[in-house]
Amino acid sequence: MQSLKIQEYMNHYPVTFTETMSVEEASLRFLKTKQIGGPVIDQNYKVLGFISEGDVLKKMLETLYFNENVASIKDIMRKEVLSVKPYDSIIELGQTMIRDKPKVYPVIDDDGNLLGTISRNEVLQACYKYGRARTSIEKEHAAV
Repeated sequence: MQSLKIQEYMNHYPVTFTETMSVEEASLRFLKTKQIGGPVIDQNYKVLGFISEGDVLKKMLETLYFNENVASIKDIMRKEVLSVKPYDSIIELGQTMIRDKPKVYPVIDDDGNLLGTISRNEVLQACYKYGRARTSIEKEHAAV
């Protein structure tokens, strides 16, 4: 399983956000894409931060409760982003996901530019496919 690489299972078309985007616009983007988090990028696809559904929901609830103006993504994004490289191992990422909270990681190149994202669901999918393939091979060898 060590040979399974993130690039084989990552989402190449993730939901993305900009620093100037309003929280309302981000909320709509989450609703349309049904993704649970995404990177905040600049015009060159450099990852600047990360925003989750939970971050947006929290700000939306505060806005409704306190009747305040909606903030921009820059105001609520996490600036320290846990990210992975496309050549990293799926198994190692899965072990990290068990220990750490992020459910979605930006996949970046060596210059910090966004290539895609990978979520727990995609890691689970990789594990499932690997397990089924291994079971199939074991059955073939047992039949011989």
